[in-house]
Order: sequence, then structure tokens, then C-alpha cells
Amino acid sequence: MGYELAEDFSWELPDAILYPTGGGTGLIGMWKAFEEMEALGWIGGKRPRMISVQAAGCAPIPKALAEGKTASEKWENAQTYASGLRVPKAFADFLILRDIRASHGDAIAVTDDVMRRAADEIGSLEGLFVCPEGAAVWAAAKNLVATGRLEPRSRIVLFNTGTGFKYLS
Repeated sequence: MGYELAEDFSWELPDAILYPTGGGTGLIGMWKAFEEMEALGWIGGKRPRMISVQAAGCAPIPKALAEGKTASEKWENAQTYASGLRVPKAFADFLILRDIRASHGDAIAVTDDVMRRAADEIGSLEGLFVCPEGAAVWAAAKNLVATGRLEPRSRIVLFNTGTGFKYLS
């Protein structure tokens, strides 16, 4: 994803990336790809702010980041309808937190109700049937802009990692 993103942005990375983080391998992999591309001389040293988005019913990364911890604690009784975000303890949580901090990024949790409303909004405005994980990212972006934690004029990439068809039941 990191290589595709860099190519799509003509080798100048965006200002921020919001990624729905269950296990976190996408976020970690992109950060690693950016380091590799810089070593190859394909991009400069500018990096996007990496922003992890999780469900409020399973938010070990935002909690660990807020508490200044280097690793998360297992989230007990994890509950969210966004199955891709229902990961109580990511195996590489320490890498997720490392990369968020290195990028001056952030982590935010979104409730299931907010995800549902965001999915409806995206469908209405864009005609896309996104998964709740993708809807969480949209809701998080709006929240971060509204609270001044994300500059609205910056180049921001939001990842939708699936389709709403997986959640028809």
C-alpha cells in the first residue's frame, strides 16, 4: 500500500493517512515502505502523520497512546460490529505505537453508531457502500478536523478496507 500510495501521489506523500487499525499490519507496512523508498532515493524524508482508527468498543491503541505506553493492554470484552476492528491485542502493537509517535500521528476511537451514520453519509454523498471500518475512518477524519487535530486543507488519505456487503446481516 505504501508503494502504491507514493506512486499515486507522484512520489510526494500525503500529509496524513487515516487507517482502520485492527492488527495494524497495513499501518506498519506503509511506514516500512516509506523508509525503504527514502533509502532508495525515490522520496524525501517527509512522512505523513499516521493516524490509527479503532472502534470505541475495542480501542487498545488510542488508550495506550493516550497513556504514553509503548504497548497496549488486551481490551477486555471487545465489542463492535466492525469485525476488522475487533482485535483486543494486536500482535505488533508496539510497532503501531512506535510508528504513530514517529510520525507525530494520532489514534482515535469511533462508536458503532457513529460508524453506521458515517457509512450512510458516504453512501448518500459518494454512492459507495463502505465497510464499517472505512466509515470509522471518515467519522474520525471529521472529528479530528472539527477538534483542530487535523488540518482540513492538508492532503489526507482515508483507507476503506472492505465493502459493506460483508455486513448485510
